Amino acid sequence: MKGLAYHGPGDIRYESLPDPKAVDKRDALIKITSCSICGSDLHILHGHMPASEECYSVGHEAVGEVMEVGSAVTTLRAGDKVMIPGSVGCGACRPCYEGLVNKCENGGVRVYGIGRGLPGCQSEAIVVPAADFNAIKVPEGITEDQALMLTDSLPTAHIGCYNADIGPGKSVGIIGLGPIGLNAVEIAMVMGASVVYAIDLIPERRAAAAKLGAIPLDPANAVEAVREATKGRMLDCTVEVVGIAPTTDLAIALAGQQSTVSVIGAGLPRYDFPMVDAFRKGLTFRPSICSVQRFLPELTELVRTGHLHPEQQITHRMSLSEGTEAYRMFDKREDGVLKVVLKP
Repeated sequence: MKGLAYHGPGDIRYESLPDPKAVDKRDALIKITSCSICGSDLHILHGHMPASEECYSVGHEAVGEVMEVGSAVTTLRAGDKVMIPGSVGCGACRPCYEGLVNKCENGGVRVYGIGRGLPGCQSEAIVVPAADFNAIKVPEGITEDQALMLTDSLPTAHIGCYNADIGPGKSVGIIGLGPIGLNAVEIAMVMGASVVYAIDLIPERRAAAAKLGAIPLDPANAVEAVREATKGRMLDCTVEVVGIAPTTDLAIALAGQQSTVSVIGAGLPRYDFPMVDAFRKGLTFRPSICSVQRFLPELTELVRTGHLHPEQQITHRMSLSEGTEAYRMFDKREDGVLKVVLKP
């Protein structure tokens, strides 16, 4: 089959990959119909996740059609349209039953195309382990684009907002307005935030957030603007979506007394934490990884009923064979790119 593979920093190629083969009776073979590039895929592109192999396939956001199922798979059959959540658990332990895939007791959470434990989804087909748990039928009323955003992007934004303690009447800052950040803006509104400040270097992304009802701010003057608007109280909740030290510093600077900072940008191997500020503010600081399955039922319903619109972040559609160019464009943020959907 064909797919995208990592060969070193800055080098992702469309090429022939080993054909996937189901080896366990709980496996399902899925034909990929759509996949997409996530911001965390750029950490691989930039070489921040060193490879233990010369080359490996990438990608962890995909939807597809069931081709074959193992003898122990009970909820799926050939022809079913499925979402493939990026987080993969055993589906048989108590944490997995609760949707807490990151606490899976049988090997921990795995992610397609990250850590070399599972092949990536930016390919023509993939084997899904424990398919009754890790491949979910696309519900009626959900489009393929919406289903694709539900495999990682929207749940990641949601866990960021959930762990920021956003609720009715809270003031919120979202730092980083890529697809996940813009989804977080909309989720914060649905959660009842009284005001959402949307912060990014790129004017076009700030404008997109403003259309969702947020107050757009440039990072250079965000602290002063929020201090003036809140009469020095600063914010109740802040979500950092970028994953670099300056934006994490900014999130803490925007935090008010007894506030919560949620970090879902996953690019920092280490961080020099400002403990004095944290003590002074009584800060709650929560780095988060996403267990997609945890909130998928309620997010699916919010999308189906029109409360959330994650498909609005899709700006480009390209062939999987154009994957090298898609990564280059996404990395350089060219042509107003937000979310790129790739079709095998």
